[in-house]
Amino acid sequence: MHGLVFIVLLALANLVLAQAPAAVRIEGDGIPQALAAGADAARGRAMLAAREPANCILCHGAPAELRAAGVRFSGDLAPTLDGAGARWSAAQLRLRLVDSARLNPQTIMPAYFRTEGLVEVAGPWRGKPIMSAQDIEDLIAYLSTLK
Repeated sequence: MHGLVFIVLLALANLVLAQAPAAVRIEGDGIPQALAAGADAARGRAMLAAREPANCILCHGAPAELRAAGVRFSGDLAPTLDGAGARWSAAQLRLRLVDSARLNPQTIMPAYFRTEGLVEVAGPWRGKPIMSAQDIEDLIAYLSTLK
């Protein structure tokens, strides 16, 4: 039941998401420009396995290599991360992480980088993204390896 409450809260939070950061240029279904330099796929893999800061595998199935390493499968509410690099370009992954509601207004996936236009954000987190630009690029570097 607690998992369902969390999912409902995520869905409600997403209802208030409207814009990506002004500095981000969206082209079609992606953001072609990296948000930070020096992406590190190993760090992205470690973030995904540790479930911090984004907790992707709450909703997405963990990649096979992480499951084989003992990372417990968590989600089946969203597409598995296996093959993410074959299904989406880095630009497409970037938009999905920055503000997936741009692609699907009904998504339960939060905007991990946008800070504007949000409501009911607790004081300590107001004006701060869930993930840093470097975190996003590291995660994209790892997801891009999953062919």
